[in-house]
Amino acid sequence: MARRVKLVLLGRLADAAGGELAVEAGPWGEVLASLPLALQQALAGTRWRMACNGGLVGDPSTLVLQAGDELALLPPVSGG
Repeated sequence: MARRVKLVLLGRLADAAGGELAVEAGPWGEVLASLPLALQQALAGTRWRMACNGGLVGDPSTLVLQAGDELALLPPVSGG
């Protein structure tokens, strides 16, 4: 049985890879490395916020995604 996580992509990430992806569960670093190259490049260099199951993630390096989790990647917010 696959251990899948749902990634919800917003903003420029949705443009790069569509609105949602299903990926294997695991530590964020491994999940990130498994993403398509275009999506990895879109994530590089910009501070994206993350919400796992509706709660903001403070330190993505400690995030371990479990089967059934939903991770939303939120674009930086600019104000005026």
